[in-house]
Amino acid sequence: MQSLYYGSNLKNLLITISYDGRHFHGWQIQQNALTVQEVFQNSLSKIIGSDFDVKGCSRTDSGVHANMYCISLKIAHPIMPERLKAALNRWLPKSVAVLDCVEVPLDFHARYSCVSKEYIYKIWNNEVRNPFLDGYALHYRYKIDENLLNNAAQSYVGYHDFSSFCTLDRREKGDMRRNVMSFSVKRDGDLVTMKVEADGFLYNMVRIMVGTLLRVQQGKINPDDISTIIEKKDRSFAGPTAQACGLYLNRVNYNL
Repeated sequence: MQSLYYGSNLKNLLITISYDGRHFHGWQIQQNALTVQEVFQNSLSKIIGSDFDVKGCSRTDSGVHANMYCISLKIAHPIMPERLKAALNRWLPKSVAVLDCVEVPLDFHARYSCVSKEYIYKIWNNEVRNPFLDGYALHYRYKIDENLLNNAAQSYVGYHDFSSFCTLDRREKGDMRRNVMSFSVKRDGDLVTMKVEADGFLYNMVRIMVGTLLRVQQGKINPDDISTIIEKKDRSFAGPTAQACGLYLNRVNYNL
């Protein structure tokens, strides 16, 4: 919004939400597509009017979910954080929930103040699909050796150029290096969960990492070749981009 009053009443709020990505084409406002930012701002305007500035912590793709998504909101309105949380939860669709709303320093930015993000990817690993996970996990009917994939995934850990694990478009320019702090593959019954934390992610990076590990499971990529794929900096050597349905932004970390 353009007319935000930068006076003594200005405050910056950190709003934490969760949402079901099946209903949206990601976070960022788009023409002719419903997004989380659009419904959030529409609900916000019903409460405090149009004088605000919203910044999201990340872009998310169509169909991707968020257990934790963070928004920095600058307003001059006198509404208290707890009151705003309650009001937003009244106006937002049921697919979006406000988990928390707290005041933070004025220089806090939901995206640029972030020190790391954590994503999880869920795979339902059973010959028979689970109707309750439709749209919330990838259905993969063939055997997954979680120990094999967990060991292979350790090649992702470290500070690397992840050009091989990025879908290039006009959004990705400049430095393609990221620091992956951890990557794990664990099983709970028929549910296999991949978890990765990094200081930042490229476009489709996690989904391509997952697709590459599934190629390892299929014997089409050698587990030891992931390091070589990273070194090649060429998208054509990595596996396919896994479906969006299994991906969740799980946690956003700040030094507050």
